[in-house]
Amino acid sequence: MSYTIPSNTKIGHIHLKVSDIDKALSFYQDILGFQLMQKFGTQAAFISAGGYHHHIGLNTWHSKGAKPAPVNIPGLYHTAILYPTRKDLAIALQRLIDEKYPLSGAADHGVSEALYLNDPDGNGVELYWDKPKEQWPYDADNNLQMVTEHLDLDDLLTEIKK
Repeated sequence: MSYTIPSNTKIGHIHLKVSDIDKALSFYQDILGFQLMQKFGTQAAFISAGGYHHHIGLNTWHSKGAKPAPVNIPGLYHTAILYPTRKDLAIALQRLIDEKYPLSGAADHGVSEALYLNDPDGNGVELYWDKPKEQWPYDADNNLQMVTEHLDLDDLLTEIKK
């Protein structure tokens, strides 16, 4: 018998190995705006959006001072952080621009708009917002047709003025 996970199941948090807690917090807290919920000395920190116990755990238990993992081995491709609105994504983009933090890419996926970057340890990070479901692209047979197309960053930034 086939099992289907409950439809209201969510991913609760991620836990990342980092080389330096303070360097990681400078990115996730100071640039992306996550709130520090708890810190365990210099070995671990738990951060959140909106006061949840933690959305992201950061630790150096096996990685203190280590170099980033090679990109061509199995492992986490990226962590995706879902913003509630397009304007919130635009504000995040403006913060990255203001901090001169580089993007590695940006795309319109038909169902979402996304910004791609790497944290200080080379962990991939996607910042995105989902378009309303009624705007998602479907083919004639009602199959979802996600794409990877150019995202106009200047147009995204106009959301800040609205």
